[in-house]
Amino acid sequence: MLTNIGIYARVVARNTRITARSGSLKQAGLRFNSTAAKSTDITWANYFKLKKQNSVINTGASVFTGLGGGFVALSYLGNIQFDVETPIFGLDPLMVLGGAIFLGAGVGWMLGPFVGTAIFRLTNQSAMKQFRIKDKEFLSRVRANRVDPSSQSFSNPVPDYYGERIYSLKDYKQWLRDCNAFRRKAKEFV
Repeated sequence: MLTNIGIYARVVARNTRITARSGSLKQAGLRFNSTAAKSTDITWANYFKLKKQNSVINTGASVFTGLGGGFVALSYLGNIQFDVETPIFGLDPLMVLGGAIFLGAGVGWMLGPFVGTAIFRLTNQSAMKQFRIKDKEFLSRVRANRVDPSSQSFSNPVPDYYGERIYSLKDYKQWLRDCNAFRRKAKEFV
């Protein structure tokens, strides 16, 4: 785009004049992409630490929201007047109310990852852009190396299809070995 409006040519011409005087590209202010140090990139080890932290925060948030959902259901249903002798949906009323409390806790548990992800993003705002880039790259690697689950059996289960339990480079290498072993077993025995 800059070449179309002529700005690029003027900037390059000015920088080459400065370069001719100073004798160096560094002093001219030119920077090539191959020489640029990317200090903002996170390493794979840091990515896996952040991924583990996200998982821990999501699990903790699920525990708290599950307990909160059960408490909300209990407090709501505890204030309703009902006849103990008349069945609800053909079942004992206490069984139905107990099931409703567990249902509230289950809904709370399922809302936990939404809360946990928001907490994770707030606590790691500076690294989120690079984390998302690494996450996309990691998921594309998982997608490229995952096995075909159609040949699974009880004695040959699929190794972590989505890569959810990979939290280090060691885990990733082990996952790749497990995928290769699965392919070999599926090829030999099917």
